[in-house]
Amino acid sequence: NLLTEIKDKDEVILDGECGCVLINPSDNIKTQWLEKQKKYKERVEKLNKLKGTKSITQDGLTIQIKANIGSVEDVEGAIRNDAEGIGLFRSEFLYMDSNRMPTEEEQFKAYKTVLEKMKDRPVTIRTLDVRGDKGIAYLQIPKEDNPFLGYRGIRICLDKIELFKIQIRALLRASVYGRLRIMFPMISTLDELKKAKNIIEEVKEELAYKKILFSDDIKIGIMIETPAAAMISDILAKESDFFSIGTNDLTQYTIAVDRMNVTVANLYDTSHLGVLRLIQNTIKNAHKEKIKVSICGEAAADITLTNIFVAMGVDELSVNAGSILEIRQCIQGINAKAEREKLSI
Repeated sequence: NLLTEIKDKDEVILDGECGCVLINPSDNIKTQWLEKQKKYKERVEKLNKLKGTKSITQDGLTIQIKANIGSVEDVEGAIRNDAEGIGLFRSEFLYMDSNRMPTEEEQFKAYKTVLEKMKDRPVTIRTLDVRGDKGIAYLQIPKEDNPFLGYRGIRICLDKIELFKIQIRALLRASVYGRLRIMFPMISTLDELKKAKNIIEEVKEELAYKKILFSDDIKIGIMIETPAAAMISDILAKESDFFSIGTNDLTQYTIAVDRMNVTVANLYDTSHLGVLRLIQNTIKNAHKEKIKVSICGEAAADITLTNIFVAMGVDELSVNAGSILEIRQCIQGINAKAEREKLSI
């Protein structure tokens, strides 16, 4: 009822950090919030001085901090906040923001623009990841009682292969304009990964036959967001160039908590021992095969977990652009060896 509570010419304080709206605050309250605003600005100025520095722990361990984006426009924020790459481009927004299927050419232009803007910094683009509840009518995805456990992500792409090929063609064509990495979502079996990789090879052959250029150095990775994928990460690592752990879904699948359900949302906790053990297991298995691991879920920006992730040996953290410098500051204050010695999972 906020819009009925606020009247024309009312004085309002909006605090985006705590999610508070204060209407016609007293002079005392106003003074408190002006002081809070001042301290916030000072903190931002201090963080801005970290631009151009590296995310290196006190004992010399480098961890890359990349940005999560959902549109071409988001790239500016990533660059402005000194992202070391794009760790997750949610390509589904190209589909969700249109009332029809985005053409190969439209997708190509979007991917090309992001790659060009990021120049020599790597860009990880996740292939289409939608569910029946996302409201994309033209894809004709059936409504389901439990879309989180149903027809979604790579399952749709491997079923609607022509749709998948359109996106892969656009990605491959754009690859010559930067450092592209392609990532498959919702992988839970080795067979899914192999089928998806085979489709990329088929499209490469088609493009080569038509003499259409594409990069010969495209890394192919997967999202680790199901407990099954984490448990067989030793096998999946042999077929992947990199892993990206999606903590949002991994957490809800592991604890059996729908994070969108307010009744049980209090049980959703990425610091749950079961979740942390799956993350640690995934990182160990990836490193055995000499591939890198990123964390790209909301937990990547949670500074209460940064020490734990560093201790586990994570290689990259991918966060919303506004969190990049805060996470960099946190990493620069950590001694990785000391954190590893304290880790008990």
